[in-house]
Amino acid sequence: MHDNNNHDDAKPDNSDRDSPHEVGSGDHRKLGREQSLFTTHELVGAGLPLWLPDGAVIRAELEKFAAERADAAGCRRIYTPVLAKRELFERSGHWDKFADDMFPPMRLGGEEFVLRPANCPHAALVYAAQQHSYRDLPIRLAELGSMFRSELSGVLGGLARVRQINLDDVHVFCTEEQIEAEVSAAIPQIHSAYGVLGIDVDYYRLSLSGPKRQYLGDPQLWARAELLLARVLDELQLPYRAVADEAAFYGPKIDVQVLDAGGREETLSTVQLDFNQPERFDLSYIGSDGSRHRPVMIHRGLLSAMERLVAQLIELYRGVFPPWLAPVQVSVLPISAAQQAAAEAVLDQLRVAGLRGEIAAADSSLGRRIRLARDRRIPYLAVIGEREVADDSVALRFRDGRQRSMPVQQAVGGIAAVSRSRSRSLDLP
Repeated sequence: MHDNNNHDDAKPDNSDRDSPHEVGSGDHRKLGREQSLFTTHELVGAGLPLWLPDGAVIRAELEKFAAERADAAGCRRIYTPVLAKRELFERSGHWDKFADDMFPPMRLGGEEFVLRPANCPHAALVYAAQQHSYRDLPIRLAELGSMFRSELSGVLGGLARVRQINLDDVHVFCTEEQIEAEVSAAIPQIHSAYGVLGIDVDYYRLSLSGPKRQYLGDPQLWARAELLLARVLDELQLPYRAVADEAAFYGPKIDVQVLDAGGREETLSTVQLDFNQPERFDLSYIGSDGSRHRPVMIHRGLLSAMERLVAQLIELYRGVFPPWLAPVQVSVLPISAAQQAAAEAVLDQLRVAGLRGEIAAADSSLGRRIRLARDRRIPYLAVIGEREVADDSVALRFRDGRQRSMPVQQAVGGIAAVSRSRSRSLDLP
């Protein structure tokens, strides 16, 4: 469970020629409606957004990005159900500490089932399903899983605060000796992913226990864990603030703090230590001495909740998404109906290259169609007239106003390379 109830934003890279600052600021709810990214409906309920096709593209690309980074970090994929018996969360401690934020139980055959408020108890059971040796550790289990919070309707808004959270989640099971290395690796991985997205970290918060809340576990374990996280931050030479009473109920954490478009402090990603759930679920591994030992559980997320991240990026880019995230990457515009067949051939090549394209058919003036494409912030417009058909080329118009004629194959290959690199620039190689 990632106990990060704040939200984040950042500032785009001003060196990008396609700077989103030129479009003007905007609330993600307004921009989301204008660009048909998501919607809500009273029959579904507040805090339960419906992802429209263009918004689903953005989310799917971010999920793919998270999965690639998890694979590169040595994680293994799991899938677990969103329901579980109430007893699971009584065992984990969530029921005692978190019941007010959970949906009420559903009775089925004399048993009570609840929608999970966190993914970590399921991950603990996945670990427990097999016997592990110290040679197996660390074990990193990744899941982009759904969890549910019974938020009051008054605090819900757009994608930033929702009742169903789809979280990019990793749970690491390791020895105490491996904690420092795992945390030290996780922070740069988060920072690297933020660099791709253009998100600036404001500071790191060392979230500690304190007198205002009740926390699970041995105070001595807490003290050791808090000192260890502080040491990692010191060794990485990262600016941080130690804040009492911001820890998760089962352990201290490092929260990655950013500023949203309104200058408010938000949390996206977090790295959390947990000595308690391994104890509660009696998790173990066989050590080099042949006896059972208790692993440590580290909760960490690279990209946070998909809803919160997309809200962040909508405002960060002001709706002007980099090519790899743009719902439509290329609009093909035949000047007249005579070039329709050539436009369809270009669209076929775009799709073969894995790009998202469409044809803006010649049912209105070229100028009007170009304006509509620009209003939709489409990165590239491929105009095809008689000359382009004869030369097997396109007159490529960039979203920032530049124009360049080039062979179709070169244009498709260049745009595909930009998309694969996840560059925030429109420039072709």
